[in-house]
Amino acid sequence: MRLLLLILILIYNGVANAQTIGGEAVFNFLKLPPSPLLTASGGVNVSYTVPDVGMASNQPALFNEALHSVTGLSFNNYFAGINAYHISGAYHVKEANTTLGGSIFYVDYGNLQQTDAAGNNLGSFHPRDYTIQISAAKKYLEKWQYGLSIKFIQSNYGQYNSSAIAFDAGISYKDSAALFSAGLVAKNMGVQLKTFQGTGEDLPFDMQLGLTKKLAAAPIAFSVTAQHLHQWDINYNDTIFNQSLNESNNNSFADKLFNHFVVATHIYLGNNLEVLAGYNRLRRSELNIGSDGNGLNGFSMGFAARFRKLQVQYGRAYFQRNTAYNQFSIHIKLDEMFGLGSL
Repeated sequence: MRLLLLILILIYNGVANAQTIGGEAVFNFLKLPPSPLLTASGGVNVSYTVPDVGMASNQPALFNEALHSVTGLSFNNYFAGINAYHISGAYHVKEANTTLGGSIFYVDYGNLQQTDAAGNNLGSFHPRDYTIQISAAKKYLEKWQYGLSIKFIQSNYGQYNSSAIAFDAGISYKDSAALFSAGLVAKNMGVQLKTFQGTGEDLPFDMQLGLTKKLAAAPIAFSVTAQHLHQWDINYNDTIFNQSLNESNNNSFADKLFNHFVVATHIYLGNNLEVLAGYNRLRRSELNIGSDGNGLNGFSMGFAARFRKLQVQYGRAYFQRNTAYNQFSIHIKLDEMFGLGSL
């Protein structure tokens, strides 16, 4: 109960102090999805209670006993030769009725040419980001679960380095009889330990609330997630870019409202195969250029193939002019795969 109160206090403080939107925060790599299922669901989902250590790394309240001894490795083939790796695992402590989780997220930008302000070549450098995360979650009553993650964040860009410590706090509700689940999470509440050039910057805080409902008469479930609940107008306004296209950024009430929502569909093809599709309207509205060639901006898709000892996932998200990135993961249940029954 004390942990639940701590979570609520952290959420309140995060809402009270966070007012950042796209492009106005540091460590924005934290927005990259750690799981192909999250990628396929539109990049934002906190209510889907599938047993997935990647999804639990995104919403700490989803760590539970079903994830005991599961280890997941995810690879994200991002744009321009950027690669992102995520490894995560979980362990359920029966005596404390608590599930512990841990993960490492590493983003590798490759070797880049380094120049000065005049364009002179100064050699090359290897920029990278990473975060180390530890989580704990516990069941409350019959249908509630709450969790907390603490993470150390580091960015290294040549001579410029920055680090931070942050928290994610989440609450999950699941009613199996009603085929319904809900989740609330406050992400990236924290502070920089070391700044890039002596000036502190905000972390990419986000308050997310989601609902998932499975149909009783069909093998289909739907998820609706609201992001950036702490701020009304979240569309990024690049005035110089808009002026170059002779366009305005005067969004209507409907634009400001629907930019908060991410929707996803989950289709179950038997007991072991799930196909997903998602739509992130904020991503589409920010990436669209005029009315030509915007293709599948904001849409995503993927699948999960589940077996007793092994799970394979794939996610694909579309960006401007039908460019897309692909994400793969494999999850292994260590105690069953290697016969470690006492693990």
